[in-house]
Amino acid sequence: MEAYLDNAATTPVFPQVREVMDRVMGEDYGNPSSKHTKGMVAEQYVKEARETIGRELKCQPGEIIFTSGGTEANNMALIGGAMANRRAGKHIVTTRIEHASVHEPLAYLEELGYEVTYLPVGPDGRVSLETVEQAVREDTILVSVMYVNNEVGSVQPIGEIGAMIHQIKPGILFHVDAIQAFGKMRIRPGKLGVDLLSVSGHKFHGPKGVGFLYVRDGAKIRPILFGGGQQNGMRSGTENVPGIAGLKVATEMILQENGRKREHLLSLKGQLVDGLGALEGVTVHALEGVPLEDTAPHIVSAGFAGIRSEVMLHALAQEGVYVSSGSACSSNHPELSGTLQAIGVGQELLDSTLRFSFSVNTGEEEVAHALDAVGRLLPTLRRFTRH
Repeated sequence: MEAYLDNAATTPVFPQVREVMDRVMGEDYGNPSSKHTKGMVAEQYVKEARETIGRELKCQPGEIIFTSGGTEANNMALIGGAMANRRAGKHIVTTRIEHASVHEPLAYLEELGYEVTYLPVGPDGRVSLETVEQAVREDTILVSVMYVNNEVGSVQPIGEIGAMIHQIKPGILFHVDAIQAFGKMRIRPGKLGVDLLSVSGHKFHGPKGVGFLYVRDGAKIRPILFGGGQQNGMRSGTENVPGIAGLKVATEMILQENGRKREHLLSLKGQLVDGLGALEGVTVHALEGVPLEDTAPHIVSAGFAGIRSEVMLHALAQEGVYVSSGSACSSNHPELSGTLQAIGVGQELLDSTLRFSFSVNTGEEEVAHALDAVGRLLPTLRRFTRH
């Protein structure tokens, strides 16, 4: 059998998502900026998607800007937010465990003269409120903290951070990369004190190539794409109507009976963590002293002493078990994981760690198959490891 356990990289789209996208591409293919009937039908898909997401986030539809995905949403939030507020200061605060689509735009801003403070995290992968508080200065204009870490599944205290930084300095923009959190956590940006929130559709059974950025009404950001002035001038370019229509359906479906789905994912995580913990030389990261329910329900990071992650990954693939050696984007950056280093993982496990991740479609039998494969492979692979 097969066990696809790389859902933090991407998820298969729901059949209903495929159906609506096919209809839009084949029948309702108009440009939403066109004034004729075909255009108005296409525009309606965009409007309804914006309203659906607004309902789920308890925000105004106009606070949603559709993007090509999470990377663009993060770039728009960070570069656009920094540029719009540079007269108030050029200091930005983030953590050492952010996704590359946050770290790379911040590196670009540093080249432009902005100063970025990178905060440490504990072995549990969480940043402390005290650390954030001490980092905020008079010239701080932006704080960016991811909700759920994409490699180890740690969950940040977003609500507490949002309340604290706005109390220290009300004008600060608080950006949250919620790409691994949306569909797994209850997210209400207004209650959490979040000004900018990034989401990507293909992480919760929507299509690739579409996502959105929530921008709180009144939050100042500048567009980073210019052209036709679509989406009130904030994101020029013809809207990806099939993708947006699919995103709407995926949003509705993933959030139906969300509590039950979360419990299912937590049950799978417990099954995998218990199974891995019983194997010799296996270390599950960022869980010591942390209740399972306080972590992301769909991500498990484990180190396999004495075996390179790439070797283990390919051996598992031969058994029909598909996992990742870290962030899916890290294949373009072959250096050792900055997240694992930040949480204090020892040198011997930095290149011996795999990420397992579930979706609502994952079953107990797939986890059992993965555990059986790992258990059989470990002694064989270690036997052939060079010392």
